Amino acid sequence: MTMHVHNITVDATDALGLATFWSRLLGWHVFHDDDPEVVVAPHFPYAGTGMLFIPVPEGKTAKNRLHVDVAPDDETRDEAVARAEGLGARVLADHRRDDGTGWVVMADPEGNEFCVERGPHEKGPLPPQTWRLG
Repeated sequence: MTMHVHNITVDATDALGLATFWSRLLGWHVFHDDDPEVVVAPHFPYAGTGMLFIPVPEGKTAKNRLHVDVAPDDETRDEAVARAEGLGARVLADHRRDDGTGWVVMADPEGNEFCVERGPHEKGPLPPQTWRLG
């Protein structure tokens, strides 16, 4: 038996506002109606894995126990970080190294942490059977 991840759920004080940030960051579609919950997903019609934003009255109070790592498809990691900042994110920790490796820990407009890694085009080819993170 197997399962798949349907949604990654995020509590938000402004579900539509936070979903809009993530849709612009990822280039995904926003799905919502009169329901206060909002979904952001890569495909229309919505199928597969998405991010579900649920309104809650309280703000974020502690470090995330789970976070999303994103990697750009058609820009550099540094361009993606700058674009995320332009959308309202902020840098929490910069782990970029002089050799070009590393990642940047960021917070979305409501303080949820996420990391921006290098895209595959920045990493270059991998030797067979090698995994490389960040």
